[in-house]
Amino acid sequence: MIEKTPLRHVPSQLGIVVAFAAAVLCIPTPGFATPILAADLATFVVLGASGVTNVATSTIGGNLGSAPNPSVDGGYSFTSGSLQANTPIAQNAQVQLDAAILALDTFGVGTTIGSSLDTWQSGHGGFITPGTYTVSADPTANLTGNLLLNGLGSNSAVWVFQFPSTLVTSTISNVTVTNVGDGANVGIYWNVHSAATLNGPTFAGNVLANTLISSDGNLTIECGRLLSANSQVTLNQDKVSITGCAAFTTPPNGGTNPSPNPGFGGGQVPVPEPTTLILLASGLVGGAMRIKRRIGSRRP
Repeated sequence: MIEKTPLRHVPSQLGIVVAFAAAVLCIPTPGFATPILAADLATFVVLGASGVTNVATSTIGGNLGSAPNPSVDGGYSFTSGSLQANTPIAQNAQVQLDAAILALDTFGVGTTIGSSLDTWQSGHGGFITPGTYTVSADPTANLTGNLLLNGLGSNSAVWVFQFPSTLVTSTISNVTVTNVGDGANVGIYWNVHSAATLNGPTFAGNVLANTLISSDGNLTIECGRLLSANSQVTLNQDKVSITGCAAFTTPPNGGTNPSPNPGFGGGQVPVPEPTTLILLASGLVGGAMRIKRRIGSRRP
């Protein structure tokens, strides 16, 4: 038998809801919460949905696989990890990839910088600091030179690059990361809503694309991932790894940083901004007021 809450108790419950809403605004929240790349997904350096093609030999440091299509060409040299052709871990990683893309979408537009990363960088001190940036499509290339990501000394630096369409880099482009402390919670995400074409010699960070990810050959990613949610990844004598992340955290004086994080590039999802918390609290208060009006309408 289900007991009905007497009307005399509802006002006190209403007060609890309102008090909770107010408290939400005052809770000091940590800088980071749930990792963007969940456990199974984080083990993959290359993941396709409709397959992975390869011109031998590509060097892989981490898991490589595809799901639900198990088609994975051969010709790999694994420094760590293994081949995962529609295995349970690859299937689960694909589910986690969808969730990761949705998580990155919640970062919003951030700063709109046009179609050229080079132009934005040259006008802002010669480097790009942590933050969220939206980059529009360029039929030639979004990056034609050397991109420097400067963490300003923070080991929790996170860059999210939103591409509503495609990402294209030129054959002479490079991405370098610097000044990130021990890199413990650093994250670099290239959230591409269409295809990603990486033609430069080097790149860094996690490419999460809705469709095809490809290179023109001999691409080196010492610390990052190529993850396609709905298409394939094509490799051409490339080197993709998550085992070389410590190189990004080596101080310029030639010393060593303590405990460089081998998961560098994974980072974590920041907790909601204060605006989000205010909206949450407003919703709770609004719901409480609706309860109050209902109570009033039921009284004789």
